[in-house]
Amino acid sequence: MCSSLVAAGSLTTAGSLTTAFYHQKNIQPCVVCDSVVDESDGCGGKFSAVVVSSAFQGKPLLQRHRLVNSALAEELKQIHAFSMKTYTPEQWQQQQSKDQ
Repeated sequence: MCSSLVAAGSLTTAGSLTTAFYHQKNIQPCVVCDSVVDESDGCGGKFSAVVVSSAFQGKPLLQRHRLVNSALAEELKQIHAFSMKTYTPEQWQQQQSKDQ
């Protein structure tokens, strides 16, 4: 399910993007729910993620996305598209309740 893209001598996979999330101080504590998904049909150029962090508390959507984009700046240089949904822990709990 997780393909890779080799660009500029480095490897980008759903796993490497997930790992990158866990090493970013500006969105800690951060949980990537449902992991990062490679949606590129094998080329490794399109990913999506659900990101849950208390760092998003009180921040509008655009600011949340900027935090994530800045946290993954190096990784995003190597892929074509990245879509995300960002939630606070409370919003994520509510979303999970709706989905059940």
